Amino acid sequence: MRWWDIDPVLELERDLFPEDAWSRGMFWSELAHSRGTGATRCYLVAESADGRIVGYAGLAAAGELADVQTIAVARDHQGTGLGARMLTELLRAATAFECHEVMLECRVDNLPAQKLYERFGFVPIGFRRGYYQPGNVDALVMRLTTEPGSGPAAGSAPVQGTDIND
Repeated sequence: MRWWDIDPVLELERDLFPEDAWSRGMFWSELAHSRGTGATRCYLVAESADGRIVGYAGLAAAGELADVQTIAVARDHQGTGLGARMLTELLRAATAFECHEVMLECRVDNLPAQKLYERFGFVPIGFRRGYYQPGNVDALVMRLTTEPGSGPAAGSAPVQGTDIND
């Protein structure tokens, strides 16, 4: 994603997330950290054959921890695997940033997204009550751990019912 992508991304953002859409300034701020030797962000867009932006995604990295900031797919491209392809690219970026853990928040009412993340090995670890405003919708917090001997395969079960805000 580059600065010239912000306007079409904002259109898609407002369509998909009308209650809690990011602002132009939020995207500018994220993109400011996505280039150069000290980059800590990776943002990408997906375009249709006619050049229309039909998806975007972003990741922030800090030390060995990465956080999926956003993944959005245009309504007419949902169910096509685009979200999975963008998540794959974000996880590649997390590896390039040398992150061993990737976190994300997902609306508790967004079951398709939760299923996507679970397919990639993310496990639920708790909730953030009222995270999405102004709708006061809870967020499910999920984590993917890439270090050997960690995660569900090593026998660690996800924590159910934990409130991350505490």
